[in-house]
Amino acid sequence: MKKEAIQHFNTEEYIYPVKRNELVFKIRCAKKDISKCILVYWDRTKPENQKKQELKCCYRDRLFDYFQAKIIFHQIARYQKYYFELTDSSGNMMYYTANGLQQVIPKSGFFEYLYVNGTDVITFPEWAKGVIYYQIFPERFCNGNRGNDPEGCKPWGTLPDREHHMGGDLQGIIQRIPYLKELGIECIYLNPIFEADFNHKYATTDYFKIDSQFGTEETFRELVDTCHSYGIRIVLDGVFNHTGVHFKPFQDVLEKQEKSRYVKWFHINHYPVEPSHHNYECVGAYKWMPKLDTSNPEVREFILKVMFYWIDHYGIDGWRLDVADEVDPSVWVEARIRIKEKYPDKILLGETWGYAGKMLRGNQMDSVMNYVFRDALRDYIAEKSISVTEFDSRLNHMLAYYKDETDSLLYNLIDSHDTERFLYLCREDKTLLKLAVAFQILFPGSPAIYYGDEVGMTGDNDPDCRRCMEWGENADKDVKNWYQKMIQLRKNYSCIQSGSFRTVIADETTDTYGFVRKDETGSCYVILHRGTKNCKIECPVLERGVFAEVLSGELLREEDIGEAEFLNEDITEYKGKITLQMEPYSVKVIMSSSNSGKKQ
Repeated sequence: MKKEAIQHFNTEEYIYPVKRNELVFKIRCAKKDISKCILVYWDRTKPENQKKQELKCCYRDRLFDYFQAKIIFHQIARYQKYYFELTDSSGNMMYYTANGLQQVIPKSGFFEYLYVNGTDVITFPEWAKGVIYYQIFPERFCNGNRGNDPEGCKPWGTLPDREHHMGGDLQGIIQRIPYLKELGIECIYLNPIFEADFNHKYATTDYFKIDSQFGTEETFRELVDTCHSYGIRIVLDGVFNHTGVHFKPFQDVLEKQEKSRYVKWFHINHYPVEPSHHNYECVGAYKWMPKLDTSNPEVREFILKVMFYWIDHYGIDGWRLDVADEVDPSVWVEARIRIKEKYPDKILLGETWGYAGKMLRGNQMDSVMNYVFRDALRDYIAEKSISVTEFDSRLNHMLAYYKDETDSLLYNLIDSHDTERFLYLCREDKTLLKLAVAFQILFPGSPAIYYGDEVGMTGDNDPDCRRCMEWGENADKDVKNWYQKMIQLRKNYSCIQSGSFRTVIADETTDTYGFVRKDETGSCYVILHRGTKNCKIECPVLERGVFAEVLSGELLREEDIGEAEFLNEDITEYKGKITLQMEPYSVKVIMSSSNSGKKQ
């Protein structure tokens, strides 16, 4: 038994409530080392009533297996003592407690879960589970009102730079809502629309006013109402880590220096203050965007006032929170408590570029922008810099380190206004883009489309990734049809929307990756072939009978598994296999015959 690999703490990463009477237990062990994992638990007032529950291996990365189980109690879960019985692949059993491993049944040193408070229970807006996002950079999406174009506006479609404007506005978005509905979009995320400096609007000057180049507050109200009438939700970008230098409190500091009542709103290094990154903390040493001191209670109250204002008065569906991991956590803790008390259905979505465990403990964000997902997909499909085995390991590691409930909400993007377009990374190869899109939309979580990807737009990093939306003959209809097809598949089958996940193929020889999504209605197998040659693939399946490849209509009959060895067969009960012929850069989506989860 590889003792050094075993890890469990009685913290929210390893034990957490999904209801007041329902706990999830998790433990990490070395890969393929533990053949059986049993949880022994009891109420501390009734030690004679010990119960046992087997934990299943749900995820497996390069080094570790991650076991978990859900326990339902008759009443509120409290004062639960527990330990683990671990049996390794050689049949040796050991007992794991808070004091570590031992060879005899423990008599002390048990783990203990004390009590489930109401706010301990992980909650999130149900609508956000697997929702399909669409990100819009307002300045570049559609010009619906030339009357509000900024001075010096460049012609639509001019290659972008960091200085000039193109005239996109809220009226243009309103005009294109039917297009988004047809595409299958369920929630729009808007980059900043408040009064601000620069074309990106991340240097806010007035948080209570729509920037005049985008329209008016009434235009915005019309946008929200139009979205809601089409069944589409809308999330705004909250830039609360920093402001623009023309933000009135900062202007007050420039004017009054040490005597300004706002000096403690910012991180002032020395006086006199003038626009310079040497005088105050700012974002990326960018003097035009001073950083707010979000640990200041007055600043925190201001941020909450802004967040409530746009929910109360305009009915937005939540906030995407810019560089959320740089803001004092107390802001998000208080925001969650106060906003969720009044509006439990509003989403809090944080920006981060790495593992976001500290923000996803149930007391801050509902979800985060999942750049970990994006980076894995970029490295495997676009840049081809990692093997299929490494790709599988990174995905399982990501899923294991978040809660299953969080996995279904993660904002899974392949690019954004801050990155190269995925097609650009693919060197304009649209077959690779389509491969990535199929994976993104059929994988657990909430797929997020950056405007224009669906019509084959390309572009290098900022500012080139912020080109004007293609509405004419340059829009790629084949790519758009592929997006629509994948989105419809996701909407048609409950197992794709919310089913479990298991890798079933990670074949180095053919460069093929496959996974299965499963729920009580049936299973969906997604097979991606990144290789450049035709190949034959044997895919293990969880059911017997006839399977349908939904993209081609081909029927596939299950065969006996025979002597074949398959990935994860020690933790998966395969019933047979199906044989597939894969073309280069191709994807197959296969439904089990038992799948009754299709929505009519």
